[in-house]
Amino acid sequence: MRRGIAATALVASLALAATACGGDDGDSKSGGPVTITYWDTSNATNEAPTYKALVKEFEAANKGIKVNFVNVPFDQAQNKFDTAAGSKGAPDVLRSEVGWTPAFAKKGFFLPLDGTEALAEQDKFQPNLIEQAKYEGKTYGVPLVTDTLAFVYNKELFAKAGVQPPKTWDDLKKAAATIKDKTGADGYWGSTAGYYGQPFLYGEGTDTVDADGKKITVNSPQAKKAYGTWLSLFDGKGLHKADTTADAYAHIQEAFVSGKVASIIQGPWEITNFYKGSAFKDKNNLGIATVPAGSTGEAGAPTGGHNLSVYAGSDQAHQEAALKFVKFMTSAKSQETVALKNSTLPTRDDAYTDKVKTDPGIAGYQTVLPAARPRPALPEYSSLWTPLDDELPQIAGGKKSLDEGLGDAEAAIVKLVPDFSK
Repeated sequence: MRRGIAATALVASLALAATACGGDDGDSKSGGPVTITYWDTSNATNEAPTYKALVKEFEAANKGIKVNFVNVPFDQAQNKFDTAAGSKGAPDVLRSEVGWTPAFAKKGFFLPLDGTEALAEQDKFQPNLIEQAKYEGKTYGVPLVTDTLAFVYNKELFAKAGVQPPKTWDDLKKAAATIKDKTGADGYWGSTAGYYGQPFLYGEGTDTVDADGKKITVNSPQAKKAYGTWLSLFDGKGLHKADTTADAYAHIQEAFVSGKVASIIQGPWEITNFYKGSAFKDKNNLGIATVPAGSTGEAGAPTGGHNLSVYAGSDQAHQEAALKFVKFMTSAKSQETVALKNSTLPTRDDAYTDKVKTDPGIAGYQTVLPAARPRPALPEYSSLWTPLDDELPQIAGGKKSLDEGLGDAEAAIVKLVPDFSK
């Protein structure tokens, strides 16, 4: 689950916020080490151990700084930080999903990083990722990892069926039918989550909203065409029917890694889990391509990933320690370590070392990054997927028509951006 999907847990843990706060413990005044708190939002099992190890390296190299490492579930972190920051109890450093930046920057929760130690090597980072960390001309995060959605496929099943990765959604329908005939496996299984519908919108030249024009476009003719294509991929030979259960994500993932379905749309955060599946014991069997194009010929998916951001409410000593920590964690060496251990994508070009590029998953996703679309710097943007998470499963499950579901999504989005026109 991940990447831009708005947090679902609405009740934050004030106890966690209180124990996590590093800015008010008085350690710097006592002359002892400064203790900063870092909220890590990575997967606790597959990713967090790598970040914990890097924290130990940082502490060893910076004797005057201690880091309180707290792993916070990703789907709770946005609301927990919002609550904690509002009560002056936030962590000094947050591993923040890129879509959270505008909202937290607008509220004054993030420290501008321009000209600080944290951004001393700004020219080493991919420019579009730095741009996405900005709000109203200031930079509020240092890119840690990046991602986007891709068309991932089982090379062996595609070869047995004699088909190539599809360039368009129509190509995918034809390929799925052939794969079913030739191998018995389903050719494709789509998701009903709002984030995974974005490539269909981009393929028709539209989005949920037109941020520059301040207009809601989720129910526009282009969006209806996009979601019509999305809906059609749940019905046909080799196309798996929609899963609208709470465990849909896990079901789709398991079917793909076990070879029961030949292709899905997925992000690089699942690379390590792909390799654990029986279908990808040979890592080179994992195929990665740009998502298929829509009728406009456009193809692409949202730019995702995480930045490290510094809490604006911490005192100077904690902020200085936090900036040093951010610089260390986003260095080329640290990013190479994370990529090799976690199979995630670095955000700076000098971290794509020969060792890193030997991972076929990373190398494959690197080729689709140029098609990734930065999200608009709209504070409410990340929350716009929530109405779609509510409505798309009902559309795919036949409980609502496409028109009714998109109309209800539009009505919900109106409440989130009341100054936008329809």
